[in-house]
Amino acid sequence: MARARSGERRQDILQSLVRMLVELQGEHITTAALARSVGVSEAALYRHFPSKAKMFEALIEFIEESVFTRVNKILLEESQTEMRVQKIMLLVLGFADKNPGLARLMQGDVLVGETARLRQRVSQIYDRLETQLRQVLREADPAGVSFAAADSARLLLAVVEGHIAQFVRSGFRMSPVEGWEQRWQLLCNGEFSKTPRTTD
Repeated sequence: MARARSGERRQDILQSLVRMLVELQGEHITTAALARSVGVSEAALYRHFPSKAKMFEALIEFIEESVFTRVNKILLEESQTEMRVQKIMLLVLGFADKNPGLARLMQGDVLVGETARLRQRVSQIYDRLETQLRQVLREADPAGVSFAAADSARLLLAVVEGHIAQFVRSGFRMSPVEGWEQRWQLLCNGEFSKTPRTTD
């Protein structure tokens, strides 16, 4: 029972931190303010997390697990390349849209001044996404005739990162999924052209 209560308190702390990431844009979040938000002392806060960095790390782990569990499901259920790529990109953008506090972690602004390890953990999520997109594209075109998988994956990931950055920068007003169908069509017109590019 005590362990269950401890787990619930950890969840309360993380949920309060996510809420403050939305409410206190551009402000430094202190453990004192977080403790007040949760309704506990700072000492109690540190009994559950030894540092704020560990709280951020727990949130980053949640992002990674949530995103890639669903990416794996997409890969199992969808066989068509364009749909796989679109659904993966829309999944990440939709996750950010529904979780603006976590979008700030994904964008990285809230990690300025934190340990380099946290920024590296976020970078690893994007690296893993790029690798997954590259693999999907390579499976569709193993000879690499229609497009260069590595370059295409990098471009597609840049679109995802850019949309999340715009979302955060706009104070969460510019939804990363609004108008997605039109933007996806623009990407399709270039990315999935079946005409190989030749050079003289």
